Amino acid sequence: MKLPAPLARTLDRLSLYTPLVIMGVLALASWWLVRSLPDLGGPQLPKIVRSDPDYSLRNFSVQAFRPDGTLYREVHGLEGHHYPDNDELHIQHVQFRGLSANGSRMNARAQQGIATSDGERVTLERDAVAVREALGTSPAITLSGQQLVAWPKKEALKSVQPVRIERAKDVFTGNTLDFNAKTGEYLLQGQVRASLAPRKP
Repeated sequence: MKLPAPLARTLDRLSLYTPLVIMGVLALASWWLVRSLPDLGGPQLPKIVRSDPDYSLRNFSVQAFRPDGTLYREVHGLEGHHYPDNDELHIQHVQFRGLSANGSRMNARAQQGIATSDGERVTLERDAVAVREALGTSPAITLSGQQLVAWPKKEALKSVQPVRIERAKDVFTGNTLDFNAKTGEYLLQGQVRASLAPRKP
């Protein structure tokens, strides 16, 4: 059946808009579907992190090497427990060895230690002793106390508890300590006392 010319022209014009109409209907249907569905994701619940150890170690050693293969940091322990809630490793009978960029060596030990997983901080507790070995004209330095906190990458050692420092035959004591292993300078505060050995003329 042949349509009248005016009607045929009108249908031809409408056919040009048919794809737009279909796309509009599909868009409205998609919008309605999304609005109608429940939120499958739901509110993000905080992750439950264990407060008990997730793994333990026995007689272990953790080592770090420079790109040239030089060992510059080592932590050894008789027993260790990792706590995931704060990502710390609690170590019994800990020993620490470090090598600075200028070649000075730092050795430390304590009855207990706490190390962060990134190695940024190592806390030595109960009979803590740290020794920076002699280098060139700089004599060996021994620091001891009930708590020493080391930042290996910064080559710094601090304490908020009484400490004792032995530098050659000189002895210093104080209530707090801030030690910079790069420069060999240490800051004692509180009740500071010093015993200086006589110098040779």
